[in-house]
Amino acid sequence: MSAGTGIPVVSVVGKGDSGKTTFLEKLIRELTERGYRVATVKHHVHDFDIDVPGKDSWRHAKAGAAVTMISSPDKFGIVRKVDHEQTLDELVAAAGDVDIVLTEGFKRAGSVRIEVSRRARSEDIICEPQELWALATDNPDAAPAGVQRFGLDDTGAVADAIESAFLGKGGE
Repeated sequence: MSAGTGIPVVSVVGKGDSGKTTFLEKLIRELTERGYRVATVKHHVHDFDIDVPGKDSWRHAKAGAAVTMISSPDKFGIVRKVDHEQTLDELVAAAGDVDIVLTEGFKRAGSVRIEVSRRARSEDIICEPQELWALATDNPDAAPAGVQRFGLDDTGAVADAIESAFLGKGGE
């Protein structure tokens, strides 16, 4: 749970090219199909732009706007310059009216971590067993004691576990 909001935060972590984004896409679909409002946060260690260079909002930001907003009938986007990297709690607070926040790339932030580990990428996991809530893997040998293990494609079971543990459903 986020300290300030009570919104559950589940972080998907793993080595590069382990399948984190694909796993997260499937988990997002599974939870939204169950009626949950899901927010996601992707952590980047480098600078990034979410608008296309040359487009109006990009031009506004390059001209010096501290906040650039984009609005359409079905989407709203905001880019705000900041003086420090936002904490996970600050990002969760900014997510607004959602049931759960799923993160990717926050290897050390958050207390609920699901590590994605693909045998073709590595035999080792990056987290210590006590740091993990779950492991999603295709490697039957990667099963630390006390850590629940799921198949890489078993996002339905992962969603069941998340519902039961954090969203007040499933185990009642």
